[in-house]
Amino acid sequence: MMSIDFLHERIRKLKNPSVIDFGIKPDVVPPHILEQAPNATQAYGTFCRELLESLKALVPAVRFSFGTFALMGGEGMELLERLLHEAGELGYYVLLDTPEILSPWEADRTAETILSGERFHCDGVVIFPYIGSDSVKPFAPLCKENGKDLFAIVRSPNRSASEIQDLLTGSRLVHSAAAAIVDRFGDNAIGKCGYSCIGAAVSAAAPDSIKTLRSQYKRMFLLVDGLDYPGGNAKNCSYAFDRLGYGAVACAGPSVTAAWKEAGTDGRDYVQQAMQAAERMKRNLTRYIDIL
Repeated sequence: MMSIDFLHERIRKLKNPSVIDFGIKPDVVPPHILEQAPNATQAYGTFCRELLESLKALVPAVRFSFGTFALMGGEGMELLERLLHEAGELGYYVLLDTPEILSPWEADRTAETILSGERFHCDGVVIFPYIGSDSVKPFAPLCKENGKDLFAIVRSPNRSASEIQDLLTGSRLVHSAAAAIVDRFGDNAIGKCGYSCIGAAVSAAAPDSIKTLRSQYKRMFLLVDGLDYPGGNAKNCSYAFDRLGYGAVACAGPSVTAAWKEAGTDGRDYVQQAMQAAERMKRNLTRYIDIL
């Protein structure tokens, strides 16, 4: 089974098209956990594990960032490996944001290390493809061979993304050109669900972009990122889905993982706050999306 089919089935089973992003700053860890742990990295591990355990029956997929853990040093990288494995054991579809890719050599090395090795357990990876097709090329065959997925960030959700990604190049926008490159690699990697294992990440704050890409690329699975960014909302996300409620998934991070902060508590109820926030996220999405 291709991983994209696994994600599809998880979404159908839980009737929840959402991903929770754990690529967050350690300062979202409640004070009482930091006080009890030997160091910030171990506190972060406790925080993540508690949330993973509590959300497993509600949320189909989780996302981790290589960079978040790399900045914690060697102990952080060991924690990342363990959390990826543990999330998989809990039944989640697991996404990993790769290290930054700045050259074809880095793309080759990253693809081989993550997709062919046993060190980083994941079902799919997220890359930033703006060095061109060289960033996608080494990932595509390895995804097909190993049953993994690739999501290339063609339109990111941060405020200043439009300064470059929405510029007009010829008759199309820059991010549309990036999506066309990604699509070229996905034609021969269609899963049973009808979508390719080579997909794109788009912005929940850019509804026109989502509509355009959905209409142009019928078999491209879309990861709608930044649901909790300014301008992101469930209605915008809904434009990425087909009429059966398939073909996309929406991602949010701190609005769930740091919900205790938004609620103004001391953090001792962070698990309950996260579960309530994840339920709200599901309800908001399924107001607009019927998953058959």
